[in-house]
Amino acid sequence: MSQLFLGVDGGQSSTTALIADASGRVLGMGRSGPCNHVAAAEARSKFIRVIAQCVGEARRAAGLEPDSPFEGACLGFSGGPADKDSIIAEILQIKHRFVTNDGLIALTGATAGAPGVITIGGTGSISFGRNAQGRMGRVGGWGFIFGDEGGGFDLVRQALRAALRMEEGWGPQTALHPLLLEAGQTRNANELLHKFYTPDFPRDKVAALTPIIERAANEGDIVAADLLAVAAQQLAASSAACRRMLFDDSEPARIAWVGGVFKIGVVLERFRTLTESNTLNRVGPPDHGPAAGALLEAFRTAGLGLPQLIDLPDEKPKPLSES
Repeated sequence: MSQLFLGVDGGQSSTTALIADASGRVLGMGRSGPCNHVAAAEARSKFIRVIAQCVGEARRAAGLEPDSPFEGACLGFSGGPADKDSIIAEILQIKHRFVTNDGLIALTGATAGAPGVITIGGTGSISFGRNAQGRMGRVGGWGFIFGDEGGGFDLVRQALRAALRMEEGWGPQTALHPLLLEAGQTRNANELLHKFYTPDFPRDKVAALTPIIERAANEGDIVAADLLAVAAQQLAASSAACRRMLFDDSEPARIAWVGGVFKIGVVLERFRTLTESNTLNRVGPPDHGPAAGALLEAFRTAGLGLPQLIDLPDEKPKPLSES
């Protein structure tokens, strides 16, 4: 049997595993639920179960034995790797193991392992980069209280603030007010604010209301349009700051984007315009997803060159929303 390599993308909505042989041919893919937190005892059990399910499914798809070992493996998780590495060592046989964060594997997938920067605009936001010398840097990603500018939650938070100001008489009229009340099934913005504090509205559910802002902007609402313009500028500024951190002004750089906020046409258009103002930037969508990025990092972890991945399937889960 050829040496086997494993890449795992473990996030807040789903977990995806890819297995490839030494040539870079993808042999199998597996999927399971979220596995981002393991601090509590029940969460640890869930983490082990999810990893066993997705890796087991990938092994079955590849026609491998249930306990087949891996020459190299990279597993990237939202929430960080610190509390997960020892668990992975217990449940999987891996000669060369690298447990990391989801930003790195998203970057590696987006650039197919080449130097560059990825800006993620999902529920939160972060820019993550690596240069040709292997030095890495990040900008943002400080969470919904202290950061995540331009992310979906922050956009909806700003929209609700605009609705509250209108309701109290010290802000301009905006179509965001009735649209948000309708979406939240509330009578006023203050009631909606308190509803957003309850477990019925976790941050990803709040962030999922961003299409309301796009709708209002498309219908000519100035407040909504301004919110989207600011979000695009913040994401572009984050990307530019990460680039400056890692690349010389005269050095070309690959810049990619990912996340639900970039599905808003005016945000993506403005982000591209601002980012492409530096003519040395090569700006475009990701080459691959984060699970493929983890798979490439598995080869790097084993001390091998990065292959061109063959027979790579679509790794995006169909029934789950994009983070």
